Amino acid sequence: MKGASCCPAPGVFGSFDLWNWLLVASRNLSIAEEQNADVMVVCNGCYATLQEAYHLLEKPERLEAVNKILREIGRNYQRKIGVKHVVEILREKDVWEKILASQTRSLENLKVAVHYGCHFLKPSKIRGHENPEAPRHLDEIVEELGAKSVDYLDKLMCCGAGGGVRAANLDEALSFTLTKVENMKKAGADVLVTPCAFCHFQFDTGQKELMDKGRLKEPIPVLFITQLVGLAMGFSPESLGLHANKIPHNYLGKI
Repeated sequence: MKGASCCPAPGVFGSFDLWNWLLVASRNLSIAEEQNADVMVVCNGCYATLQEAYHLLEKPERLEAVNKILREIGRNYQRKIGVKHVVEILREKDVWEKILASQTRSLENLKVAVHYGCHFLKPSKIRGHENPEAPRHLDEIVEELGAKSVDYLDKLMCCGAGGGVRAANLDEALSFTLTKVENMKKAGADVLVTPCAFCHFQFDTGQKELMDKGRLKEPIPVLFITQLVGLAMGFSPESLGLHANKIPHNYLGKI
């Protein structure tokens, strides 16, 4: 998407200036529409903004108001394309069957704690996935790859970073992160898996910050959902970028 900008962020930007938030999101959607391709995102926040913008522009009068501004910069959006999360792509029947057929590495000894992230599930009427209070999408991916998805206390709790909390009050954000990590560890998880780039950042960088502050001794490694799939398909940890994480991936001897 050449020329695309920040989505923009749903919590902070959208809360302060809904109109300009919608305009920026619509501009991004128009870039994808020019290419006649749906937008695929790997961040729950981007998903929230772009999918909700698509939903809001269902009203013709709102779409026309947006396009009146977009035409000033030579752009136009007609809602001919939509927005998909990478998890939705993975779960498409033909895609998932090819992934399973390509699996070369066993994950049967791996215990995984899944973190969905707030924006992946809610508002549920717009997301349209499943019961937001008892989701199974990610757990099913983990289990169908042969690993064990472990249940843990406060599974649907925020990572701590969202809504501008990380920027405004880092200690409070880290308290959320610490609670979730400790609960995962109590459940016996070897690794944490998330479908959100921002949650991934918070858990990886946040745990390092907690360790630097002396609040956490034993961290838990963090994997993005596609990295877990990549490991199952036989990709090397280096090719998946695991060496770039701040928390070492010490579970790799189990797979």
